[in-house]
Amino acid sequence: MTSEQNAQILLRRRPDAVPKASDFDLVSSPIPLAGKGEILCKIHYLSLDPYMRGQINGRHISGAIHPGELMRGETVSEVISSDDPHFKIGDMVKHQGGWQTYCVAEPKDLQKVDPRIEPPSLALGVLGMPGLTAYAGLLHLAKPKAGDTVLVSAASGAVGSMVGQIAKIKGCRVIGIAGSQKKIDWLNQTAGFDGCFNYKEESPAEGIKRLCPDGVDVYFDNVGGEILDAAMWQLAIGARVVLCGLMAQYNSDIVPPGPNPATIIRARATVKGMVVYDHFDKQKAFLDAATKWMKTGKIKYIEDVSEGLGKAPYAFSRLMRGQNFGKTIIKL
Repeated sequence: MTSEQNAQILLRRRPDAVPKASDFDLVSSPIPLAGKGEILCKIHYLSLDPYMRGQINGRHISGAIHPGELMRGETVSEVISSDDPHFKIGDMVKHQGGWQTYCVAEPKDLQKVDPRIEPPSLALGVLGMPGLTAYAGLLHLAKPKAGDTVLVSAASGAVGSMVGQIAKIKGCRVIGIAGSQKKIDWLNQTAGFDGCFNYKEESPAEGIKRLCPDGVDVYFDNVGGEILDAAMWQLAIGARVVLCGLMAQYNSDIVPPGPNPATIIRARATVKGMVVYDHFDKQKAFLDAATKWMKTGKIKYIEDVSEGLGKAPYAFSRLMRGQNFGKTIIKL
């Protein structure tokens, strides 16, 4: 690839299970030209997220990606040329640029990166859509109270780690579920969780009972499957459950059985589904709060960064195997 080409990654075929790098194609084409009223962007950072697996399957709320099509994804980009007075050359913007090095966009689809966000990659992670997901899902759907026990799965990811840290700020006791000792150490020692367990070494039912003996007041679920089922059996009276992600079933066409309704009835629990698109009106309030928390050291983060667009298929495969550590980012 030369600097005068636009590198792109297309879906070659729909994977049967965990995606492999060979399921994608790296191609090149001339850099696109911006037309009247359009903006040409050079992509600096690309976000990789589990929901993309649902797009590949054709089962995600945002629509399907078909073989031969460009992979979609949120990006932070630099404005290279602009035919709109609101965007100047050199501005950093956030948008759905996709898995490519250059992108032509309409002004309505771009959002300037807030200057408080440094480094800019955080606009794709804890200060971006994952952070907003955690903020809105926890504070507006679960409504935690000081002293509540909050349980979160996929706890070292961008969403899970923010859920736990915001819950700590609000005076809650926080328990995390993760898949490696390295992740658990970071959650306990750096992010300030009160306890964590490795679901690969201890059954979810046993781990949750051990660390939440008096029940779970708030469960923020990012995975579904066996872990969700185990958490539901340990709900406290009046518990609130936020269903956010489906990591346990993204790589399979077989949908696992859902929790027994008896768990909800017994706990008089409230269960709500979380879709971040419903909460974009809270973006300013979230960023105002989160940047202050970050500045005062109340929020810690970790990024799993790979360099070069060609690494995206490998990084996505690692993400879908649960081998990432922190927010998965491609630096172009």
